[in-house]
Amino acid sequence: MTLSPLPVPSMLKDYGLQPKKGLGQNFLVDDTYLQRIVEAAGVTSADEVLEIGAGLGSLTRYLADAAGQVCAVEIDSRFTPVLKKVLKEFPNVNLVNADIMDTDVGQWMHQPGYLVVANIPYYITSALIRHLLEAEVKPGRIALTIQKEVAQRVCAKPGDLSLLALSVQVFGAPRVAFNIAAGAFYPAPKVDSALLLVDLYERPLIANENMKTFFGLAKSAFAKKRKMLHNALSSHAGLGGEGAGLLLEAAGISSDRRAQTLSLEEWGSLTEAYLKLPK
Repeated sequence: MTLSPLPVPSMLKDYGLQPKKGLGQNFLVDDTYLQRIVEAAGVTSADEVLEIGAGLGSLTRYLADAAGQVCAVEIDSRFTPVLKKVLKEFPNVNLVNADIMDTDVGQWMHQPGYLVVANIPYYITSALIRHLLEAEVKPGRIALTIQKEVAQRVCAKPGDLSLLALSVQVFGAPRVAFNIAAGAFYPAPKVDSALLLVDLYERPLIANENMKTFFGLAKSAFAKKRKMLHNALSSHAGLGGEGAGLLLEAAGISSDRRAQTLSLEEWGSLTEAYLKLPK
């Protein structure tokens, strides 16, 4: 189906709607980017797609045209009449008015391996990614339009790792597909965006039963990331200086390293060593 661009500014005016800054509503209006997002996400007629933040349906239409089924979630009920009109030619779209952060995605997506494709508000980026990665029914791929700098941080290598990057990379392989200029949105945000792709592993790099321990260590270490690991971990669960030293020695990690320099494999070794410490 050939889709023509939606006149977003005039649609908002016709329906008496104003974008809400509090909900981070910046609509992607450049159809070239909309098509590129669908292509980069690898959407096919065999796919089920979860879209978060359907807005006025600009991306939803392209997803519906390419996918087998689309569940389009939008928190702002003001857009429901617009979405129903825009999407009336797409019977494969399930339109849901809900807050994704308060909902188990398994309520809509019953089989793992679905795709998440969305232009999301910047302010929910970290929380939303965590929500999706920790879902019981996990996606196979996540494609999110987010702030460019945040996308780059998620893809960082050891030496520049953050807790956010570590939290994503333990579940899947992230990469930046392409950048999106601020002028492609209405209203235009103050920063550029990027399409972040995350291909989830069949199993996380840390065993599920060890995940709580892994994140506990990581949070303690990154809370004092300017300090050497020996000092940063000494306050973790009452380890103390001696315990932190023994832990790092058992994991084969130098005590003068810092959290952001460790590889995922080293974080795995640290987690395993901690679990073997005498209780």
